[in-house]
Amino acid sequence: MDWKLFLSLFALIFVAELPGKSTLASLLMAARAKPLPVFLGACAAYVVHSALAVAAGSLVGLLPVRPVQIAVGTIFLALAVFLWRHQGMTPYETSASGARSTKTMMTAFTVVFIAQWGDPTQIATAALAAKYASAPWTVFLSATLALGAVTGLAVIIGHHAKTKFHPAALQKVASVIFAGVGLVLLAQAIRHP
Repeated sequence: MDWKLFLSLFALIFVAELPGKSTLASLLMAARAKPLPVFLGACAAYVVHSALAVAAGSLVGLLPVRPVQIAVGTIFLALAVFLWRHQGMTPYETSASGARSTKTMMTAFTVVFIAQWGDPTQIATAALAAKYASAPWTVFLSATLALGAVTGLAVIIGHHAKTKFHPAALQKVASVIFAGVGLVLLAQAIRHP
């Protein structure tokens, strides 16, 4: 493995994902649920996305941006409404502890999987896979580990935030942030046909 290439790609994807939708979603989910299932679900989604991006190479960049932004924006708005209307409950809470962890992990996977479609880091991974066609494993590992590292930080921050703030207040803040992200994505889709 070319470690210089690995580290440069890791740094690039890490920095690009810091302000990402998936990072924000992971942070907010970790503020309401156990952090490990959130982390594992998000990382599983990143593995799938990185594999798809590397396999498709530069073709991922050809995905229709507008429909992807509309779909993701709508999902974020729906999550915002759900969180606002169901105070004290999240879409991944259930009665049994094991079932709650599994449901949390599946919810994290689904949210991150949907949010990553057309994301700049996914497109960057595809472009890097096309550029470094002779090193697909290096691109895959650096992108996946960088996304996981950012998610790990987000989950730690979200988990500690829930001990400092009232859960209902966090849920309202999460609802407003999700609505904001959804509206921004929809506005971008409308402005850029």
